[in-house]
Amino acid sequence: MSTPIQKAYKNLEFINGPEARTVRILCEYHEPLARLEREGVKDTLIFFGSARTLPPDVAQRSLEMARRDLDGGLVTAAAVAEAESRVRLSRYYQDARTLARRLTEWSIAREGVDRHYVVCTGGGPGIMEAANRGASEVPGGRSVGLGISLPFEEALNPYVTPGLGFEFHYFFMRKYWFAYMAKGMVVFPGGFGTLDEFAELLTLRQTGKMRKPLPIVLFGKSYWDDVIDLEAMARWGTISPGDIDLVFRTDGVDEAMDFLSEALVRNESAP
Repeated sequence: MSTPIQKAYKNLEFINGPEARTVRILCEYHEPLARLEREGVKDTLIFFGSARTLPPDVAQRSLEMARRDLDGGLVTAAAVAEAESRVRLSRYYQDARTLARRLTEWSIAREGVDRHYVVCTGGGPGIMEAANRGASEVPGGRSVGLGISLPFEEALNPYVTPGLGFEFHYFFMRKYWFAYMAKGMVVFPGGFGTLDEFAELLTLRQTGKMRKPLPIVLFGKSYWDDVIDLEAMARWGTISPGDIDLVFRTDGVDEAMDFLSEALVRNESAP
């Protein structure tokens, strides 16, 4: 009796091996494409920012605990300083939550239009959680979570809409889906990952590889003025003076809301 021959696509040793890398990459294109088409998601508003940003109440409790522990000799002054920085950063959690909620409300309330914008994040904690959370607070509001498998991050945050949560293995395929659907982007204070994502999309806009208009908000002037000096880059000649205008800086939810909604409507009517 002959031994049954295993089909190649059922051979997990092969599928998970280096020879099938291109197959896995294609899966991270076709499976999200099929799901997003099924869910009717075409246009997204991307929220980037630090995964370490805590909700204000959680950050405040952490600071109070650190101060008590300092008095008891259980922690150092450095731990209190770190807790204080978390409180300072936590205001952006609330801002991201509010802005995502308002953009979702605005998009759903529009009548007689074919374009509906869905909040999209990296699906993790911090600013990502805040934006997904804000969208979920709107009746009928949905949001996307493009997660990435990392050893030090948990699963998707609980506010991502069921059916719109993804977990990628390849960073570049995750970035593809951020860029492909994006019609607007808000970048809150964040670390290396936020800088990487922001710089990638900004480069696509600067070089014309991304031909569609993409309004970009840098939210948190004091943070971004410390971290990125675009004016200095222009003075040194590493970017053109006009490249500075690719981003809009603000500290306010109202300003960000007005800038994005006006730009989105204007871009819809552009040839």
